[in-house]
Amino acid sequence: MFYHRALPVRLTLRVIMPQMLPDLALGDVLRLRKPHPCGSYEWKVTRLGADIGLVCLGCGRRIMLPRRELARRLKAIVAHGDDQLADS
Repeated sequence: MFYHRALPVRLTLRVIMPQMLPDLALGDVLRLRKPHPCGSYEWKVTRLGADIGLVCLGCGRRIMLPRRELARRLKAIVAHGDDQLADS
């Protein structure tokens, strides 16, 4: 009989560094890293939560992105939206 010697199992802990999630407000204009097929890089924030609602400023297309994916795709915040809740 042929016996296999058990090899020590090397456990590696994968430390996930928390990414800096963007602090967004309704009406913010964002620049993403890759252009939309219409050619525009800029998007307006229309919904906040676990998913972020965006509207393309070139063609008006609406999309929803998870907050973490948006953090990866975000290049810059071009303009901050008006605080509509603070005015009321």
